[in-house]
Amino acid sequence: MLSTRLSRRIFLRFGVGAAGAAALAATGSTAAASPAVFRHGVASGDPLPDAVILWTRVTPSPEATPGSGLGPETTVRWELSRDTNFESTVATGTVTASAASDHTVKIDATGLSAATEYHYRFVVGDVVSPTGRTRTAPAPGTPTDQLRFGVVSCSNWEGGFFGAYRHLAARDDLFAILHLGDYLYEYAAGGFPVAGSDARTHAPTHEIVTLADYRIRHGQYKTDSDLQALHATVPWIVVWDDHESADNAYAGGAENHDPAFEGDWAMRKAASVRAYSEWMPVRMDGTRLYRRLRFGDLAELSMLDLRSYRSEQVRPGAQWRTVDDDTRTITGPEQMAWLTAGLTTSQTTWQLVGNSVMVAPVLFPPLDPQTTGALTELVGVPSNGIPYNADQWDGYPSDRRRLLDAITAAGRRNVVFLTGDIHTSWGAAVPVDAAAYPAAGTVATEFVVPSVTSANIDELLGVPPRTVGPAIESAIRATNRHIEYVELDSHGYGVLDVTPGAVQMDWFHLHNPADLHTGVTRAAGLRVAADSARTEPAPPL
Repeated sequence: MLSTRLSRRIFLRFGVGAAGAAALAATGSTAAASPAVFRHGVASGDPLPDAVILWTRVTPSPEATPGSGLGPETTVRWELSRDTNFESTVATGTVTASAASDHTVKIDATGLSAATEYHYRFVVGDVVSPTGRTRTAPAPGTPTDQLRFGVVSCSNWEGGFFGAYRHLAARDDLFAILHLGDYLYEYAAGGFPVAGSDARTHAPTHEIVTLADYRIRHGQYKTDSDLQALHATVPWIVVWDDHESADNAYAGGAENHDPAFEGDWAMRKAASVRAYSEWMPVRMDGTRLYRRLRFGDLAELSMLDLRSYRSEQVRPGAQWRTVDDDTRTITGPEQMAWLTAGLTTSQTTWQLVGNSVMVAPVLFPPLDPQTTGALTELVGVPSNGIPYNADQWDGYPSDRRRLLDAITAAGRRNVVFLTGDIHTSWGAAVPVDAAAYPAAGTVATEFVVPSVTSANIDELLGVPPRTVGPAIESAIRATNRHIEYVELDSHGYGVLDVTPGAVQMDWFHLHNPADLHTGVTRAAGLRVAADSARTEPAPPL
């Protein structure tokens, strides 16, 4: 079953560490440091002008491991300060951690000052956690000259080490991290066909299905020292894609879910959502994940949930005829209304969209409407051409058209989609009509970041890097002229710089994710000037 799925998708899906110990030393506290109690680190997320989420997980007794359902209720004190020595504490409180929430602690610290750096920590008895650093957003309407984000996606534990997180944690110029999905993977040990490091094996070793399973897997990922260091350095703004539940998930199921073997989908989905809410520094409204954050007068960021409400993906063959069905949706009607209303009424210079799957069309081939109309009638080719990946917005062209039409009608020229999912690096214009590009014009731009570790083209094909990839890249750009940049072989991350005059993405590629100490190289940079909706090459930030 796995090999069949991958053959269809071969080009589609491509204890406290040293940083925590150093942060703890910086507090000057005389309380005892205990990796055994705070072994999963600390984190913050979803910064508002007056609030931020603070997170940790405590292990109050040896048996209170993630997913165990064991361990006593424990009083945890949290502290928020403007200095690392906690001499000017601005907020504090206590909360009870219990097995009911897997001993996770999540605080929405409110009443804070806008655009301010804070330091936070947790205390159990006389044991203190590592210190984390976070910050609040600029107040709405406040003149804001610059924001810089690290952008990541697709971090498979078995795919290699999290060198991308280590390099991002070493920077001192980031406001926050945007994680665009696939923070973890649901497969059994060895279930994904390409592993980058024999030193890392998934726990539990079976495919995760139950609440306990998802909690165990989340707990394993948060023992990674590079992940802990990056969580402790800046706030994260996250969204799930499919592997946080199951591969190719949609509203009623997933490709990697067979009820005969894995039980009821609704129960599995609910378990994955609950564990995600417990283990991630995210502000959720019940089970609703999509939300919007605003940063002064500079940018609004709409984070999308493109798995919980979507129609099932079409399959190659006769089902291609149904791609154009106007009732098919990737967002669901409520989220689409929320998204278009936000983009079209925004009072900021830029409208950023945290988007888990690619929105720019990638078609084989993009033909003129008359030709594709004839092919639709004869052999079922969709009117917009044959998409290479129906799991992306290409599989939901009616929803994409609704979205792009709303942006166009509102005269918006500064919408930038930020995307993960496909393990590879892309920069593209989002065209009015791909077949008539560039004459028909553009609506928005899109930057797609590579995977942190998850396998891409060269690994899936079992060939050396940069042997097959360049030829595929050339073919993609030749038939999709709006694609400005594509690189299919490398892992890494993006750094997004936002100013009133331009948004720029720099792509950084790791030398070898299987190497714990891998280096990194800036691979490319693209810039979109305000009101242009077009990208151009850019020098390093």
